[in-house]
Amino acid sequence: MKAIRYTGLILFFFSFGLFLALFFMSSYQLSEDTFTEKVKPEHQSLLKSEFEPLFGKTYSFSIPFVNAINGAINAVNEEKRAQQQWDEIIYDDYAGALTRASTSGLIITNTSLLLTLIFGAGLLGALMFILPQVSLAGPAGIKNNGIFHHALNNRGWMGILIGSLLILFYIALYFYPAYVTNWIILVDPIQKLINPAGESSQWFLYGFLYTFAVLVMGVRMIIKYRHSKYQIVRTCSVMFFQLAIAFLLPEILVRLNQPYFDFKNMWPLDYDFFDAWHINTLTSAGGLGIFMFAWGITLFVIGVPVFVFFFGKRWYCSWVCGCGGLAETAGDSFRQLSDKSLKAWKIERWLVHGVLVFAVIMTIGVLYTFITGSNTLLGLDTYTFLRKPYGFAIGSIFSGVIGTGFYPIMGNRVWCRFGCPLAAYLGLVQRFKSRFRITTNGGQCISCGNCSTYCEMGIDVRWYAQRGQNIVRSSCVGCGVCSSVCPRGVLNLENRDEDGRFNEPILIGNNSLKLKS
Repeated sequence: MKAIRYTGLILFFFSFGLFLALFFMSSYQLSEDTFTEKVKPEHQSLLKSEFEPLFGKTYSFSIPFVNAINGAINAVNEEKRAQQQWDEIIYDDYAGALTRASTSGLIITNTSLLLTLIFGAGLLGALMFILPQVSLAGPAGIKNNGIFHHALNNRGWMGILIGSLLILFYIALYFYPAYVTNWIILVDPIQKLINPAGESSQWFLYGFLYTFAVLVMGVRMIIKYRHSKYQIVRTCSVMFFQLAIAFLLPEILVRLNQPYFDFKNMWPLDYDFFDAWHINTLTSAGGLGIFMFAWGITLFVIGVPVFVFFFGKRWYCSWVCGCGGLAETAGDSFRQLSDKSLKAWKIERWLVHGVLVFAVIMTIGVLYTFITGSNTLLGLDTYTFLRKPYGFAIGSIFSGVIGTGFYPIMGNRVWCRFGCPLAAYLGLVQRFKSRFRITTNGGQCISCGNCSTYCEMGIDVRWYAQRGQNIVRSSCVGCGVCSSVCPRGVLNLENRDEDGRFNEPILIGNNSLKLKS
């Protein structure tokens, strides 16, 4: 069994190495025909003199090629700024389209083969490493045996390395996609399989990698928590919603000439839902588009309070949400790194609710612009001072670069805990109007600390368990891992009558004396 795992590890690193090596499997040569095809006619006369030295020149690496293209465009823009010809400044991002059209080499001639080698070997290697755990790990159940004694799980060199690679990936994907053109081309056969008329983009690449990670690491999650039916069903749920609803269905809708739409996403997590372009896209798409718009509004106006009342925020954060799905599967190895201190809790409350307030203000500004046609609100440009800063700081840096890149540093729910405005909204409802709670039996608690160790949301669960107090924290996502790792059955996730949810008497022992405050 160990030999199989080592072989799987070798296969996985082979696929990862081949994935990185794609950068060196291409050459780039810009032709005048490509320039004419990809650049708008009104920009060709402005750019041609700067681009002429690039025509026919061969580059063996994407970075200098992309830099040359951006440099030519920036030279023209600087000249126009100096002449104060603001209407002639070029804002179009041509780097990605020109780089893709100018690419040649193995990634073009053997795309399907490379895709099969990389993700086939990666999948096989991952499964060969994961599946033997069924027998190697011994009987089903969680063993708190040295989780902090590994370089991956305790902010060691391995965790730092993985976190750094994730951060670099997100920065490149979000802000410099032209540099990773080979990766985008790699998944083109998958895009063509779903939509023959489509062409892979940076976001399709991201969606595919995201889904691949959730599915593969979901298998690991099921094996690790195979003693808990709740965890098995919950993991299958997030795997289904990520694959079917978040990844495949929107692409199928595009193939059917309908708007791209993720039916499980909602405002304020989907912060561009009320952008003018999005509203116009949906409302101009006929009956289905109008249904999508109405569905999105109904989901956060009615769906959230109703479902949270009956089931708590776990119905979304732990069973449906893509961010939560990645955190629960790919991020499970880092859940013990969440800070349980009172200081972290205070920062969490101010930060996550501050983002929610920011999201509300930004949305008001965006809607005001859409309804009135004015670009300013109270003398401020709504895009420059609200929409753009939110999209950059929250939508990109916080949710992506920090939210995922900091898994090995701050735990797997950094974004959900400190930044997600939807989690804040769900949490407010859960805290004050919900049937959900985690009940505790203090008389059975042996203070082993497993529950607190494995709480990804930074809740000191043991503190509540020792006192026999219900856990009704707004941050609790109801993942149920605290209950799954408890050796004594102290914790129980329940949806019950609201009576007694707060101010429960402290339980001294089983069926013993109860003290009322």
